[in-house]
Amino acid sequence: MRTDSGTVLLALLSGAAIGAGMGILYAPDKGSNTRKKIKRKVEETSHDLAERITHAKDELTRSALEKREEFEHRLEDTLSNMSYKADDIIAGLEHKLEDLRKKNAQLQK
Repeated sequence: MRTDSGTVLLALLSGAAIGAGMGILYAPDKGSNTRKKIKRKVEETSHDLAERITHAKDELTRSALEKREEFEHRLEDTLSNMSYKADDIIAGLEHKLEDLRKKNAQLQK
């Protein structure tokens, strides 16, 4: 969901920058003024994009760390449960083995 929002936001910013650039190009102004305006808009947009990319990177890093911690916790819980189940299975098998030994001892009498 965050990725979709980031993509939409980036598309909106790009569209706004292109629209502003087109507006400046078609506005009746001196060429030197138009170039200055375009340069200023490019710098502003570059700065905005750099900030958003940094924010997205930080957000992605935070999200990845959270997911890794959650995965490690779940893995630890699963391994712990498996250990208890393995102990239960071994205890059950030992009980059945003891029963078989008793039955075998009775049959040998």
